[in-house]
Parts: sequence; structure tokens; C-alpha cells
Amino acid sequence: MNRYPRDMRGHGPNPPRADWPDGARIAVQIVLNYEEGGENCILHGDAASEAFLSDIPGAAQWAGQRHWNMESIYEYGARAGFWRLHRLFTGRDIPITIYGVATALARSPEQVAAMKAADWEIASHGLKWVEHKDMPEAEERAAIAEAIRLHTEVVGTPPRGWYTGRCSANTVRLVAESGAMDYISDTYDDDLPYWAEIGARDQLIIPYTLEANDMRFATAPGYITGEQFYQYLRDAFDVLYAEGVAGAPKMLSIGLHCRLIGRPGKIAGLMRFLDHAQAHEGVWFARRADIAAHWAKAHPPARRERPSQMDAARFVAKFGSIFEHSPWVAERAHALDLGPAHDCAAGVHNALCRAFRSASDAERLAVLQAHPDLAGKLAAAKALTAESTNEQASAGLDALTEAERSAFQSLNAAYMAKHGFPFIIAVRDYTKPEILAAFEARIANDTDQELATACRQVERIAEFRLKDILP
Repeated sequence: MNRYPRDMRGHGPNPPRADWPDGARIAVQIVLNYEEGGENCILHGDAASEAFLSDIPGAAQWAGQRHWNMESIYEYGARAGFWRLHRLFTGRDIPITIYGVATALARSPEQVAAMKAADWEIASHGLKWVEHKDMPEAEERAAIAEAIRLHTEVVGTPPRGWYTGRCSANTVRLVAESGAMDYISDTYDDDLPYWAEIGARDQLIIPYTLEANDMRFATAPGYITGEQFYQYLRDAFDVLYAEGVAGAPKMLSIGLHCRLIGRPGKIAGLMRFLDHAQAHEGVWFARRADIAAHWAKAHPPARRERPSQMDAARFVAKFGSIFEHSPWVAERAHALDLGPAHDCAAGVHNALCRAFRSASDAERLAVLQAHPDLAGKLAAAKALTAESTNEQASAGLDALTEAERSAFQSLNAAYMAKHGFPFIIAVRDYTKPEILAAFEARIANDTDQELATACRQVERIAEFRLKDILP
């Protein structure tokens, strides 16, 4: 069974209302990554020095030796940058989340004590600040377990949130399988939290950000001045705040690093942003743990049957009647490369229509011929499918006058005689008089034109039927 695992739909066109506490129009969530002392370094048993996210232009790993300049830049984050940020956030009474690399936390006892005294959340940022993409699954699973163990030993409580950052394709699944986390943040795919079904676990995902993130001071293209960072954060805030005013509150994630934003010329932009955000009403500054607790209460997970996960028999049983008396359409649709984006009315409709459109002319004609006459003998005998019965009733075709019934029967006979298939129209789009008018107008068309029109109407009927049973 071909299945595409990536979720290109997410919350879809109508995301849930966040309903942030006290009617907040936006949730602002600030993360401070604490990586200093957990980066690549031969002192830490690594093969080479660090090369990522520093102010050294064109930095590269030095194999087998220490990179004194790189180490000192990371040390600035722990020695000076952290405390500047600590004073800023505690002075403004803004709660934040720490993404703490376990080995870095173990080498920074005063900073950990300050985090705890400020009641900041300390989430896990993995065991070491290293690349995981080539790490064998068993090794990464063991590293996750050791990160949780060491974090608990150093902090005094286990982490309830997780973000690896330099992750592998296995990271989210492995962390979820640990069953230890209230949320995981190794995604960048939404402005709101969501639930992921990972095996038997409903895992809350709180997406993170790489763009409203001071890491771009150390990447190209990126920020050069604190003012540029402020302008970007301000614009992101203003757009999301306006959406919240319009009744669709979102979440703004901001990512920071002690050795980057902790520099005086960079932190000035962050200060201006905080001035801007705090001047607005209805702004909820929250830790990620607070967002997780709110989302779990306001929007608990709710599993449902998903079309992309159905076997062929179940898929056909569920959708085989969407195209009138033509289960083969559903059979072929199930064989397509379906995924989470197809777990909705629009998704299944697209798959069914693809199967229908790629069928032979004879097969598509047979679908048309399987449709009943409008207000015809089958309707009178109450022998229509449940779908057709409801559709015809929605337009009042089950309550015709004798004159109307006679008109429909006459038109049905003439149309069938000319074109070789019944007149097909998505009756939910029309009133009874409009249906009669369309009938009278279309009967004069040539058969090729009517064949194309009827096929489009069949697809429209299928769309209505699917919206009755799927989100």
C-alpha cells in the first residue's frame, strides 16, 4: 500500500480556536537555547571542534584539536550572555523556556540554579549539541534516555518537553516512544500546536521556529544588526496579533541563544521588540509547558478513522458508493499514493476524481449510466440509494406536483434518447426551478459537451457526499 507519510494538511483551512487564557489574542513563547558546554569539542569526546552558530565567519570543524576561538565564543554565552538575558527577562517578569543540552546544564550549576529560581521551564535539548542525522537508531534512543537521566540528575526534575534541533528522521518518533514528554518541538510546520498519532501514543507537538530566531545572526542570509531582528519580530507579532483580533489567535515562537542575542548590540533589538509586544493588550507570554497544558485541556486528542490508514476493503466499504454504483473508483483511489492530506473530504475527493478521470471512456460512461433519472421511476418506487434519496429530497424533487412530475419524465426520456445516459446535476447547488431550467437548456447540447458536463456534475455530487461524512 503506497502511503506518503508527510502531513501537508495539518489543521486544514479552519484551524481550531486557540482560546488562550483570559482571551489573549496571541501567545508569545520565548525559548533560550542553552548549549554552551554541550557543543562539539574534543574535551567532550568528539572527533572535532564545533562549527555551528557562532560569530566566526566561515567556521569549519577542526578534526582532532581544540578550536580556542570557537570555545571562547560559546563560553561568552555562559559567562556573560546568559546573565544579561536573565536580567532582561526576570526584570520584565517574562517567563521563558530553556532548551537545555543535558551535558551543558551539568557544566553550568549557577545558571541552572538561576533558571530554577526564575521558575523558567527547563526542557531537554538532547544529551549533546551535535548532529544526529547519521546516528544509528539504537544509539540515538540510548542518547535520549541518557539525556533524560542526566537532566533529571542535574535539574532535580525530569524534562517534560523536548527539542533536539540537529535531529534525525527518527528523533520525533523515538522521543514519543519514550512516553516521557508532554510535548516535542522538533517541527517548524505550524503556528499552533497539534497532536501526532505515533503508534499508540497521542503526542503533542508544539512547533518551533528557525526564522524568528537569532541564529540568523550567524547564518546567511541573516540579521546584521539588532534593529533588523527587531523589525522581523515586530512584523511577525503584528501579523499574528491582527489574526488574533480577527478571532484566530496564534502562537509566536522566538528562538534565542546566549552567545548570540546575549551580545550588547544584538540584545538591543530584542529589548525594542519586548517594548513593542508589552505595549499591546491581550498578549500571553508563556512557557512551552504552559502552552502544552492549555492545549491538552482545551483541545485534547481525538482519534478518528483516517482514510489513508484504511485497508482496501474498509476504504471501498466506506467510499464505494460515492460514485454511484461504481465501487471500482474507490478501489483504484485506494491504490494511489495517499497520505495525511487525504484524511479529509477534499483529500478523498481528489483521489476518487483522479481514479475517475483516468478511467476509460467506457468506464466513465458506465458511471453516468448508473445514475438514476431525476424524479423518475426509481424515486417513485423508493428504490434509490440513500445518497440519491437525500439529494433529490434536498431540492424538493420528492414532493412534485403532477405537472412537475410529468415535465421531468418527459425531459428524462428525451435526454436519454439523445445522449444515452441520464441527466445528471448536483441538485444541492440549485433550486427546483433552476434544475428544470438547466434540464431544458442542456438537452439541446451535443453529446460530447453533455458528457463532459455530466462528468463534472458527478464529481460535484461526490464532493457533497464526502462532506457529509468527513471533515
